[in-house]
Amino acid sequence: MTNAPPIVRLSGLRLERGGRAVLRGIDLDVPRGAVVAVLGPSGCGKSTLLSALTGELEPSAGTVEVLGQPVPRAGRALLELRKGIGVMLQGNGLLTDLTVAENVALPLRTHTRLPDAVLRQLVLMKLHAVGLRAAADAYPRELSGGMARRVALARALALDPPLMIYDEPLTGLDPIASGVVMSLVRRLNDTLGLTSIVVTHHVHETLPIADHAIVLANGGIVFSGTPAQLEGTSDPFVRQFLTGAPDGPIAFDAAPRGADAAVAGAP
Repeated sequence: MTNAPPIVRLSGLRLERGGRAVLRGIDLDVPRGAVVAVLGPSGCGKSTLLSALTGELEPSAGTVEVLGQPVPRAGRALLELRKGIGVMLQGNGLLTDLTVAENVALPLRTHTRLPDAVLRQLVLMKLHAVGLRAAADAYPRELSGGMARRVALARALALDPPLMIYDEPLTGLDPIASGVVMSLVRRLNDTLGLTSIVVTHHVHETLPIADHAIVLANGGIVFSGTPAQLEGTSDPFVRQFLTGAPDGPIAFDAAPRGADAAVAGAP
């Protein structure tokens, strides 16, 4: 797929919230079939970047292309584009009064007119893919945190999207559950021919399954390369982030909001 156009292309992207630049000058191509880790400390703009990919936030400058087309501003065109993007939310977003199977079926019931028998088989296939076919009739309150996260993954896969986005997929999970989820991300990406963007600050759990990694900080991309290149970098900011050192370029005392642009050197 090396000659295929990128599934996501960001060019000169600038994103603002409340009149303040969160990200600027972002250039990024995500190749088809890859697992790309988007890393960075809290507040660096990772979730803001996701909002631009799904069309929730309009750029103040630059372009966002997803699945080979500019992200529409609104309307039916945006809805159609979103059908091709599976998003696994940080908080799972499962409806507690629906069973596991009913939760996974929601996108199918909303966007297709499949007979119930066919829909049920598709749901069971998605649950089988994440190892939870036996839990189809359980309720979210009966699941562990790791199981609930896998149900959310099955639901995100319901419409067979070519692009998967994971928003902090390991938050609140123990090491074993984290390993299971990340293994699934890699395996499903390869077996289903997906492209995956994993937004996280869990470096050591994510890098082993990633093909490419970028690090966001100070309103831009401060690193872009392979996981091996990331682990071998000598950049002091990136090293502090990777090691979790309390002292370094990332100060303990946060600058006042009004000083953000000056500190970051924004125009």
